[in-house]
Amino acid sequence: MEISNLQKARAAYQPKLPKALQGSVKAVEGAPTQSVGNQAEIKELFPNTYGMPIITFEAGEPVKLEPFNVGIILSGGQAPGGHNVISGLYDGVKSLNKDSKLYGFLMGPGGLVDHKYIEFTDAKIDEYRNTGGFDIIGSGRTKLEEVDQFESGIKILRELGIKALVIIGGDDSNTNACVLAEYYAAKKYGVQVIGCPKTIDGDLKNDQIETSFGFDTACKTYSELIGNIQRDCNSARKYWHFIKLMGRSASHIALECALQCQPNICLISEEVEAKAMSLDEVVTYIAKAVADRAADGNNFGTVLIPEGIIEFIPAIKKLIAELNDVLATPEAQKLNNADEQIAYVKSHIAADNLKVFESLPADVAAQLALDRDPHGNVQVSLIETEKLLSRMVAAKLAEWKKEGKYNGKFSAQHHFFGYEGRCAAPSNYDADYCYSLGYNASRLIANGKTGYMSIIKNTTAPAAEWIAGGVPITMMMNLEKRNGKMKPVIRKALVELDGAPFKFFASKRAEWAKQTAYVYPGPIQYWGPTEVCDQATKTLQLEQAK
Repeated sequence: MEISNLQKARAAYQPKLPKALQGSVKAVEGAPTQSVGNQAEIKELFPNTYGMPIITFEAGEPVKLEPFNVGIILSGGQAPGGHNVISGLYDGVKSLNKDSKLYGFLMGPGGLVDHKYIEFTDAKIDEYRNTGGFDIIGSGRTKLEEVDQFESGIKILRELGIKALVIIGGDDSNTNACVLAEYYAAKKYGVQVIGCPKTIDGDLKNDQIETSFGFDTACKTYSELIGNIQRDCNSARKYWHFIKLMGRSASHIALECALQCQPNICLISEEVEAKAMSLDEVVTYIAKAVADRAADGNNFGTVLIPEGIIEFIPAIKKLIAELNDVLATPEAQKLNNADEQIAYVKSHIAADNLKVFESLPADVAAQLALDRDPHGNVQVSLIETEKLLSRMVAAKLAEWKKEGKYNGKFSAQHHFFGYEGRCAAPSNYDADYCYSLGYNASRLIANGKTGYMSIIKNTTAPAAEWIAGGVPITMMMNLEKRNGKMKPVIRKALVELDGAPFKFFASKRAEWAKQTAYVYPGPIQYWGPTEVCDQATKTLQLEQAK
């Protein structure tokens, strides 16, 4: 395979490890844990993996281990650094016994069920060190939730002599890891399951998980693109750029990019919901900023929009909740075409929701009614919110012009940044963080743990001072409605409006809205001063007050 000069140079980069993982370790156990919600129900569902203590690793005495084999799965959407989790796990397993083996299941959890795998070698791992993407084994979205899947999996795990399985994924994938760990523990199959926190969305975080891997690189990649657009915007001075950013439900990416780039407007879905803003109020907020800048002769600007914002406008959120329930019914599943589905929806939703549904542009209403992801939820990334908002802002400004309240020019450009950031070459932060997560997973396995997620904390400090350990996945779980039924899932972390990152943003946004205060972050840097190359996200620095 041809590789670029950058990849050749990056292959030589040796990721940094926490001091605690640089030699032999001992596991220090904390107090028993409980789930973040629905404690009685979660305990009943996970009797074998509930209530386990948080683990912290410290330097320990060398222990000789017999060879052991490990399997690994990449699950869900890609995120920068996945290859480094695998290389960290590979190096960690080999450091415990050079005869241990690491197997990769191909194209996600489906590879485990269908018995498709490869054995990793030094040459294979070296080819992918410090690279973006998940192409070393591919990824997939097969959900591990059925007994026949678990039983098919155990057959290949036994055939390959695998004692532990590492699942790299987001909240849904790690929920599956937790279910699998519980099943194998209940059956006494002797196979451990370890999770690893991945998602560029940034919504897999809590008191124990500082950040999900890939978030840093994706935000730096998007911020470079936003900075480029802002430089163009400030040069041409004739367009408003409406930029939608990936992030599914949470607004972490939009907020981080705003902190890095200082756009004129950044919408935060969680604030829209907390203030119970209507779609018209969101549009009016943007239009007022456009008009205020026009009064100063600035008919240009940038607006950042989180992809999930439509779900957070209370009236539309209520509509979507009912649509999810209505479309999950057996009758709805039998409908043959879009017209039938929309007619069914209109005749089965409440009057207030019908009014909201019919107030939306026909194309947006159709997307809400028809497009569902594998969990039965609206595919918000398919809704062109950036065009919807700019269209409505233009209409609002036209009204104001007729009333003599606005005399500027408004012309919009539209962008959606999503896939551009998912497979970027990892930043030094993500390269180090991911390698440490993988290496740490080998120590959780060696200590006999199952149903744990690999965690690395204190990551705004130099890497040597990072804290390594594990947290029981059950600790992060609660019950939520999925496809019309209550299911155990890891609780998503949304932007906290009383948190330091949002508060800092809120203190600056009026100034950024009126002035042209753009920051141009430029491309990710891999070599040079640490303040340029090794910094964590602004979000993490503000959260840890560093």
